[in-house]
Amino acid sequence: MGMKKNTIVMLGGFIITAAIIFLLMAATPGSSGIELTMDELLANQEKHKDDFVTVEGLLIEDSIKWNADKIELKFDLQDNDGNIMHVVHNGTKPDNFSEGIIVILQGSPTEKDTFTAETVKTRCPSKYEGEDMENYDPEKHKKLLDKPPTETEEAK
Repeated sequence: MGMKKNTIVMLGGFIITAAIIFLLMAATPGSSGIELTMDELLANQEKHKDDFVTVEGLLIEDSIKWNADKIELKFDLQDNDGNIMHVVHNGTKPDNFSEGIIVILQGSPTEKDTFTAETVKTRCPSKYEGEDMENYDPEKHKKLLDKPPTETEEAK
């Protein structure tokens, strides 16, 4: 007799928990965001077009197109397998936007192979290659930052 009652209580608890999770997910449409690799995103673009997605890839410098009138930045990213994704960002270009940096995007995949980025961040790949992190020497890094001024700056 007692056995059956426990099962019902557990089931009730499970349903309530499921309902709460469901409500939480429904209440924050996409704002929680999901992280995908580029190939996952390109493979399931339809599925994620209403999600807030974080995705990163390597910048292809030749692809950068900046339209100052529209304040629109377009560029392409590729992953290690050579998949290409086009990105549109209504905003300015990050400072160190050049070949080989890793670009972290947040936004939605709007059209085929095209990602509309709300935010575009960059990071330097060399600092983060797993093993380097252990041999990461802040002093050495500081020296890199304290580069001697170039002639032009001294001449001022």
